[in-house]
Amino acid sequence: MERRLEPVSHFFYSHRLKLQFWDWGTDGKPAMILVHGGLDHARNWDWVARALRDDYHVYALDLRGHGNSAWAPGALYSVAEHVLDLSALADIIQAFPITIIGHSLGGMVTLLYAGVYPERVKKIVTIEGLGPPPTHAVNRPASERLRGWIESIRKAENRTAHSYPNLAAAVARMKEANPFLKDEVAEHLTLHGTNWNADGSIIWKFDNYARIFAPYGMNIDDAREVLSKITCPTLLFWGRESWSQDPEIDGRASVVRNHRLVKVEKAGHWVHHDQLAVFLKETKQFLEE
Repeated sequence: MERRLEPVSHFFYSHRLKLQFWDWGTDGKPAMILVHGGLDHARNWDWVARALRDDYHVYALDLRGHGNSAWAPGALYSVAEHVLDLSALADIIQAFPITIIGHSLGGMVTLLYAGVYPERVKKIVTIEGLGPPPTHAVNRPASERLRGWIESIRKAENRTAHSYPNLAAAVARMKEANPFLKDEVAEHLTLHGTNWNADGSIIWKFDNYARIFAPYGMNIDDAREVLSKITCPTLLFWGRESWSQDPEIDGRASVVRNHRLVKVEKAGHWVHHDQLAVFLKETKQFLEE
């Protein structure tokens, strides 16, 4: 079958939401799902998808409230709902066991899915997807969590989405937030991550409510219990210049039993962009083992 120049957009329903995924092909190959991070979109994975589609049928998911997927009514953006959506896509694909690659929030969603359905996952690759370090993940009292959530929602209701006068300004903001990005990567991510207003200004596609943590999310002990159920080989990446702490030192990596951790030089939180060649080399070697 001739290889596609660009992925094909498809939609499916999960939790009564219309969500999008991108199908890169290739038919007849083992299935692979790519799951992006928070405030991002599925076209973040384009370079990775092109490099892996010779050996896998690659699907890239737009999480709810991101990319071209629907925004959740009432700001339903807990990690549990994201795991539900990943499960819905996997059930549609029906090609178990599936290999999954996730970044940041998408990495945690991937790990939790593999802990709940270990028999359905062949291998996992995650980029800084182990959640916040123990020093940040304090189990606050329920009253504090609920009050904080209410106040965050009220604040978001009165917040006007920030707009940019043109694409160049939005690209500059993208590079400010991710200083390791090359110009062409920043422009690509911005093009696929923005919408145009009637006056010609540009806004990000993601729902601002997706920034807000649900008050009923899993606590630390719950997450560790689920991750301890993962049975498949797991490859973890951490960028040495990331804002995130070393998961080996703070103990987060040890929760995943059958794992290998790769610490990448001259890389921040987006290892797959900052050091694409290193990421692909390590990932391909891991997948071939």
